[in-house]
Amino acid sequence: MTTTPAGRRHTSQGEERKQQLVDAAVALFAERGYAATRIADICERAGVAKGLYYWYFPTKHDLFVELVRTMRRRFRQAQAAAMDPDADPLTRLRQGTEASVRFIGEHAAYFSFVEVEPTDGDRAAVLREGSEVYLRDVRALVDEARRDGLVPDADPTLMSIGVMGSVSSFTNAWRNGSLDVSADELAAFVGRWVEAALTGTTALR
Repeated sequence: MTTTPAGRRHTSQGEERKQQLVDAAVALFAERGYAATRIADICERAGVAKGLYYWYFPTKHDLFVELVRTMRRRFRQAQAAAMDPDADPLTRLRQGTEASVRFIGEHAAYFSFVEVEPTDGDRAAVLREGSEVYLRDVRALVDEARRDGLVPDADPTLMSIGVMGSVSSFTNAWRNGSLDVSADELAAFVGRWVEAALTGTTALR
């Protein structure tokens, strides 16, 4: 049983209903955009009564916030699960990069939506939170790799943004159909690409 920010307690069945609403919202936001999606549409797609929707989410924006933060948590969990805690930081960066590509491939509709959807101030701020969290995560590994002499002593923020940009650019091209490879093949390539870029090598073994 979990407790919402408003203090409401949810049973496992309640959490399932809540997740149905979030999943329906992902699909509809990707299909129609945020503004064109009504709460009634989300309820219909989820098979949940409209009155029950408001038990979980006072507004559509509250559901958007839940959706973004849930995906952020799952994304970081997938990255952490893929990284060997005993490996050196460069290896963990590569493992985390590969996990990021696979996760984005598995949740392509969500990432397509957040990358192209025009956002107002509140929604933009929620999305920006995620970018800042991911940058801190990557920067921590880059800093560790620099201290260990595994990557050049260059600007760590620039290197970290390069890692994130590589993941974003390659997965965007893949989602748009420009790359005829599987998600696993892409993940392995981007992992090698990032490692080569960070170390200043040209080998993509």
